[in-house]
Amino acid sequence: MYWVTPRHLAGDDDALAERVGDTLVGLGWRMWPTALHTLLYVSPDGLCGAEWILAAYPFELGGLPVAWQLSARSHTESAMAEWNAYFTAGVPYEALADLLVAIDARKTPDIGFEGAETVLDAHCARGWIRDVDRPRTTAMDPGFCSSVSLEVLPPLIEDADPRPDLVGWQAWAEPVLGAPYLWCVSFSSSVPHDLVAAFASSLASPVPVPRRIVPRSAEGRLTVVRRS
Repeated sequence: MYWVTPRHLAGDDDALAERVGDTLVGLGWRMWPTALHTLLYVSPDGLCGAEWILAAYPFELGGLPVAWQLSARSHTESAMAEWNAYFTAGVPYEALADLLVAIDARKTPDIGFEGAETVLDAHCARGWIRDVDRPRTTAMDPGFCSSVSLEVLPPLIEDADPRPDLVGWQAWAEPVLGAPYLWCVSFSSSVPHDLVAAFASSLASPVPVPRRIVPRSAEGRLTVVRRS
């Protein structure tokens, strides 16, 4: 077992389904397997959902298959989600788990009052830096391997707001410039900024994380704090 930093390059230890599933069960979310061989978790109040969809292979972000989809509704009778968030394999499971804890703690997961600046503040408080050319919309880690940016949504990202050319928070890790992405994340435009900030703060946390295996593409950029 290795304890490594930085978290955003540590990968998911090939345990993204299990670790996030354990978090959801611990929060009291109910789980059902679906006919598409996915696993659907629903919050106790019925407003939020989290689905492990890797087996269905719905679409890709940055060339990587989407593994988890999160969603929230305004009321239980609503057939349409107010917002969705999508996470590929490889994303550090600690950041996704912390986001789910923040979502679970919200009485109104579809409504937010914080501005977009709160996302960048969460990163900068952990030592990330704002992009010189786009300081109000983009931040990156000090090693320039990972970035979070407010961008026009890529295809297939669903949101209750039907307007075209909407923007939402996108995040990714690219340990080696020009090489395949390690992971990608896309938040639809209606995701409350404070929830994105919870993910951002966890992603940029300096606290070492345990890993049995580390991503090969990030080996030269990871620091092993200790072995156990």
